Amino acid sequence: MVTKTVQIRQKGLITIPSNLRRKYNLTEGDVYTFVDLGDGTFLLSPDASKVNQYADQVAQLVQEADVDLDELLTTLDEERESYYQNHYAQGSD
Repeated sequence: MVTKTVQIRQKGLITIPSNLRRKYNLTEGDVYTFVDLGDGTFLLSPDASKVNQYADQVAQLVQEADVDLDELLTTLDEERESYYQNHYAQGSD
């Protein structure tokens, strides 16, 4: 693990040391996800997280379909059971 000290500059800018930028091929415009781990600790992860994007899409589709949460969860349980039966339970009789 490499530990480097950085300073927050004007407008919240942080300069990543050049040796780390080269090592990880970091370039201007790269997108990172900021993850707050609590107690002032955070993590920068390459690429924007798709989880929030997908969650927003699912929420939009659920709202458009006028499906309530209980119905959605019941259907997911049924699909999970069907998938298990079709892929893993065969031949276990």
